[in-house]
Amino acid sequence: MLRLLLIFLITTSCLKSQTIGGENVFHFIKLPNTPQLTALGGLNLSNQTNDVGLVFHNPSLLHPDMHAQLNLVYNSFFAGIRNFQLQSAYYKKNWATTFGLGIHYFHYGSVVQTDVSGNILGNFKPADYLIQVNAARSYSPRITYAGTIKFIQSNYGQYHSSGLALDVSVLYADTSNLLRASLVLKNMGVQLKPFQGSDKDDLPFDIQAGISKRLSKAPLQFSLTVHHLHQFDILYQDTAFMNEFPGRNRIKQSYFFDKLFRHFVFATQLMLNERVEISVGYNHLRRKELNSGNSGNGLNGFSMGFGVLFRKLQIRYARAYYQNTRAYIQFGLSMDLKGL
Repeated sequence: MLRLLLIFLITTSCLKSQTIGGENVFHFIKLPNTPQLTALGGLNLSNQTNDVGLVFHNPSLLHPDMHAQLNLVYNSFFAGIRNFQLQSAYYKKNWATTFGLGIHYFHYGSVVQTDVSGNILGNFKPADYLIQVNAARSYSPRITYAGTIKFIQSNYGQYHSSGLALDVSVLYADTSNLLRASLVLKNMGVQLKPFQGSDKDDLPFDIQAGISKRLSKAPLQFSLTVHHLHQFDILYQDTAFMNEFPGRNRIKQSYFFDKLFRHFVFATQLMLNERVEISVGYNHLRRKELNSGNSGNGLNGFSMGFGVLFRKLQIRYARAYYQNTRAYIQFGLSMDLKGL
């Protein structure tokens, strides 16, 4: 615990070196990797479940009961983009430590390559991937601390970039009151190799916190997750647009409570029985950034999904809305490999 506190103090004292507004690289590592996370609004650090896929974004969710679990996920994005994800867990009893291995891969299909004159030179296959190792230990029956080391790689034809990042987190779990709370410092690191012709950029650093409460007399669980705790105003501004239309300052048009709620992700989960769960989430930042003027924006920012849970197999499905008439789907399997 003392080590985590020291890391937190050192990191927060050096936040000026991290990008808290403007451009950074490797944005794909922020996307939800598993259907349950997608259904819960795209970000959740404290949900009370035995889904090893949630470990990908919060290593302190690792615990010995996840030993030999394997989570496999397939995502269907827009424009033919495909994403594959794997997360596993292994408990080392002699070390009293639970380890995890995660792989995140994005494939963007085949893209025509041209020169500056438009002459076709052939095709290339852009891709992003991330490999990470997690480790978690119990400090006490209620407190778990953990860390993740990530290697990140992006390949876009002749342009390549790589990076190294670290996550640290702590989880407080009060099983008697069905309460969980967690704090995560994410993507502390450096771009090892910048893209050709550019300088090194910052990684998408973030400080996040979350709390989940399950009702004792009803099959419901509620979650609140807060992101970008190190920066209040996270309203995106298009510099080119502002230069062309200097009178239309979006920040002046945004109210205090709008800026505040852009940090929040709300979620609820209904357990119909011990085998079936239904999840619903709302991400206010996503809805505001994807709304287009005064036109109808449908279910932007909302997400939903369900899970069917068997003893050795968990099947999950999720839909997340990024446009008023379209959603992307996510399908995942979690398998318990103990005894095989």
